[in-house]
Amino acid sequence: MLIKEHVALIEKFYTAFNEKDAKTMAECYHEDLEFEDPAFGVLDYNEACAMWAMLLSGNNDIEITFKNAWSENEFGGVDWEAKYPFSKTGRKVHNVIDAKFEFKDGLIVGHRDYFDFYKWSRMALGMPGILLGWTGYLHKKVQTQCTSMLDKYMNESK
Repeated sequence: MLIKEHVALIEKFYTAFNEKDAKTMAECYHEDLEFEDPAFGVLDYNEACAMWAMLLSGNNDIEITFKNAWSENEFGGVDWEAKYPFSKTGRKVHNVIDAKFEFKDGLIVGHRDYFDFYKWSRMALGMPGILLGWTGYLHKKVQTQCTSMLDKYMNESK
């Protein structure tokens, strides 16, 4: 039964994401959450919830699709895609993401998104991404900018 509940939770999360419902997304997370992705790095519960709210608040053109949600005991995953114009450049991005989850108390306690940062940087940044997207320098610069935007958003939302 737990497996079906976990799959339903993943589907609830991504359906809410597609409907731009950050509140419902946050309800799927456990307060002990650890989130990680190549753009934002490691975030806690409050930071991850704020990240989704921030990303959804400024982007009405984002399109989310997902498929292949699965669960085995305390772990699960889903394949999802995001299509959106990148806010800094206006360039169209089609990011293909592999998400992995850990569950605790019927909620998501671990969420890791994996995607090809070099491919993303080429779409989002154009020539700088083509030339530097494979380097640790650009990856660190993007993470720094993302966490700075998130900090600013969280401070303004208080």
